[in-house]
Amino acid sequence: MLKIKHANQFWSSIIAFIVIFLCDTTLCHIAAWTKGTYCLNGTTPGVDDENTHLIVDPLYQLNFSDWWMHHVDNCDQFPPDPGDFLEIPALGAFTVEHAANRAFTTLSYNGTNIATYPDGQDHPGLENSQECIQQPNIHTQNESMAAGSAFAISYTSNLSEVNPTNLVVFSVLYNTPWRRLATYTAPRLPPCPDGGCICAVPNGCGTPNMYMHPLKCNVTGQTGNLSLAQPEPPVWCEGNVSACTSGPKQMIYWNQLEGNNIAVSGQDLSGAPKSPGYNMNCGFADGPQNDIFIQNDTGGPTPPPDLSAAPKSRHHDGRVIALVYVLATVLLSLGVT
Repeated sequence: MLKIKHANQFWSSIIAFIVIFLCDTTLCHIAAWTKGTYCLNGTTPGVDDENTHLIVDPLYQLNFSDWWMHHVDNCDQFPPDPGDFLEIPALGAFTVEHAANRAFTTLSYNGTNIATYPDGQDHPGLENSQECIQQPNIHTQNESMAAGSAFAISYTSNLSEVNPTNLVVFSVLYNTPWRRLATYTAPRLPPCPDGGCICAVPNGCGTPNMYMHPLKCNVTGQTGNLSLAQPEPPVWCEGNVSACTSGPKQMIYWNQLEGNNIAVSGQDLSGAPKSPGYNMNCGFADGPQNDIFIQNDTGGPTPPPDLSAAPKSRHHDGRVIALVYVLATVLLSLGVT
C-alpha cells in the first residue's frame, strides 16, 4: 500500500464533478483535483496532507445529509485556502486532474509522482486493452467505453443553500475518466454573485454507489447575462431522444438511502443491466450544455443527442461489463491510505 507523508475569492464558486465508469465488481476511485477542491489538504485542521484521498471515497446507501457534498467525512467543512479556486472561462476550456490520490497530481510533492494515468503510472499499451481495466481503477475496457463525467454549478455563495434544484450540469466530457488530464468546455455562463457561486461534484463507477465533492471556482472571460433555468432530473432514454429530459439537468443521484433522482431496472439495448451515466443514455450531450439558460444562449442550443455516441456495455468471459451494477457489491479500494 502507498503511504506518503502528510504535509474566497470574490467571484469564486464551488463546483461539483461527477464521474461514472464502466466495469466489473471493483470500484474506480477517481476524483477531480484542482486548487479549488474542498478538503484538498485532508480534514485534519492545520495539516497539509499531500497523500489524501478522502474525496475519492465512494458514497453508498447514505442519508442525504451525509452523501451531499461528501459531508460523511466533513469534507464540506474544509474549503480551499483563501484565493484558491478553479477558473471556469465562459465559452472556454478548463483542465482538471483525474487521480486516485492527491499524491498523483501536480498539487503534491512538486508533481514528482504524476504520470499519464490517474494512478501515477504510464501503463504502456493500455489503449489496446480488451480486458476490464482495474489498474488504474478507471474500470472500462478502453477509452471509447469510458462512460463520461460532468461539472455542475449553483449561483449562490452559501454552500448550505445548494440543493439539487439549483445545481445545474453545465459541461460533459465523454470517454472519461481515462487519462490524468481532462479538459472540459463551458457555455457562456454568467458571472457569479458577490461572494461567488457554489458547485458540486458527484461520480459513480462500476458499482451501485457514487461520488460527490465540492470545489470553489471562478467564472471568467466572456461571461453572459442569461440566468440558468431550474434543472430537472435526468431520465433513462436510450434509443428514444423524445423521452430524454430536455434543457437543464440535475446531476445523477442514485443508490442512496434518500435523495435519489433516477431509478433504472432491466437491461439496456446491449443486454447489460441499465446504468445511468453522463452520456446519451440519459440525454447528456458531449461538451458545453448550451440549453441550460432561461433563454437560448448565444452559443445556441445543445445539439440533439447522437445515439451512436452512447457508450456500449459488453459481456466478457461471462462477466457483465456495465456502468453500474444493479446488485450490491463489496466496496473495494485502491489500497491507498
